[in-house]
Amino acid sequence: MRVALAQINPTVGDIQGNMARVMRAVQAADDQGAGITILPELVLTGYPPEDLLLKEHFVEDNLMALEQVSAVCGHFTLVGFVDRVGENLYNAVALCGNNRVLQVYHKRRLPNYGVFDERRYFSEGVAPGLTELGGTMFATTICEDIWTPELAEEAVRAGATLLLNVSASPFHAGKGAEREDMLRARARDNGVWLAYCNLVGGQDELVFDGRSVVISPSGEVIARGKAFEEDLVIADFTPGAKLGASADLAPVVEGSHEVYSALVTGLGDYVRKNGFSDVAIGLSGGIDSALTAAIAADALGPEHVHGVLMPSRYSSGGSVEDSLELASLLGIETRELSVEPAFSALLETLAPSFEGTDSGVAEENLQARVRGTLLMALSNKFGWLTLATGNKSELSVGYSTLYGDMVGGYAPLKDVFKTRVYELAEWRNGRSEAAVIPQAIIDKAPSAELRPDQTDQDSLPPYDVLDAVLSRYVEGDDSRNDIVSTGFSADVVDRVIALTDRSEYKRRQGAPGIKITPKAFGKDRRMPITNQYGG
Repeated sequence: MRVALAQINPTVGDIQGNMARVMRAVQAADDQGAGITILPELVLTGYPPEDLLLKEHFVEDNLMALEQVSAVCGHFTLVGFVDRVGENLYNAVALCGNNRVLQVYHKRRLPNYGVFDERRYFSEGVAPGLTELGGTMFATTICEDIWTPELAEEAVRAGATLLLNVSASPFHAGKGAEREDMLRARARDNGVWLAYCNLVGGQDELVFDGRSVVISPSGEVIARGKAFEEDLVIADFTPGAKLGASADLAPVVEGSHEVYSALVTGLGDYVRKNGFSDVAIGLSGGIDSALTAAIAADALGPEHVHGVLMPSRYSSGGSVEDSLELASLLGIETRELSVEPAFSALLETLAPSFEGTDSGVAEENLQARVRGTLLMALSNKFGWLTLATGNKSELSVGYSTLYGDMVGGYAPLKDVFKTRVYELAEWRNGRSEAAVIPQAIIDKAPSAELRPDQTDQDSLPPYDVLDAVLSRYVEGDDSRNDIVSTGFSADVVDRVIALTDRSEYKRRQGAPGIKITPKAFGKDRRMPITNQYGG
């Protein structure tokens, strides 16, 4: 049997465009002599379609697209779509062949945790998707179904010797290896072949990493799709046999490589799918803006990235020089706009109101807000998407200025702790013959440069300590006492928790960003703004 796994990159809501992509994939698989082609979960609507599913005409358009797709499916093809039975909607896959829909399977396990809200929209299926093909019984499943051992065991008891899974499995660091281990166990434990096709591409804050696989009954991966790229994976095997001839195996991607690739994919797709071509980034001479610029240049091409230097009276000469060197190494365009005239004018305007008070945070934040205004003016004038450069550590504790450095349409580093920012910068430099991020930027102490000789550590614990506490509190949901019991100072833990809880209102107003951890701010972590629980 020859199976084709068509991991493609649809766009949510672009039903006509997605249909065209599906048809091209079906034709390409047909040209390769595939007996069965598998496409990802909800490939006709894009995933996740969210409240588009509440629009009756959206569901109807997707059903009409399925009719057109099925008409070109001469060989067996699995197509993800939204089915409607009476008033109920189902996350479904159609088995198409002989130019028509032969069978429909409804997803039986609906995830309702983290970023998933499937029970908001869909009803659960009840019947196994069993079909006989050339004397081989196979079982169709959808994403979460395959994570449930009982459904695979049920299918095998019914006579299935091949498990097929269409999926839209969102990325986080380490997910690819975890998922592949689970799939290998599912095939090995049941003594069956398994073919798994995953979505690829970015959708708002989510990234889908592809890495579709075909696995033998012994748990051997005989074919693997590329990570973070569209791919057509072809594999030949004999149902009933324990081993198969190895097909092409895309390399395993892990560590900083997979995280950086996810950031490039997420940013590139967000920009292109929302109709932008260019981005603007405020270059401060710091590590966050430098890494953001490198990701943007890799995602869009350096000609589409515009760095904006906005020095103030507190900016060091090194910050300007380092930013210019970064821009030269990346090959991106820069311009310099001083914040001093606007800052001085605002101080003068506010002088009567501020009279008799000490200079402090209000004056510091004015500079950040001038910079935000300049970036948004360029965005409005030239149609560039402004990128916010804040990282997860800063956003956690509110070390950022609302309507200042938080401005932007997208925040690539929103789910990246500061310590990981440095790891990714070092990794990116190691991927090139010459570094693209100047070593001076990596070596300097982080600073907002909003007052003389300022550093981040004037206001925050060291980042290795801060990130370790945040990882436990934000991502692990550990209690205050549990965190303290692991050896952290009670004062530090109490301060970090208080800052994190008080900053929820800021995060609600921030730009979306790419999810790279198991628990990102946003859909993963939905905390009340008004909250006096206290850790």
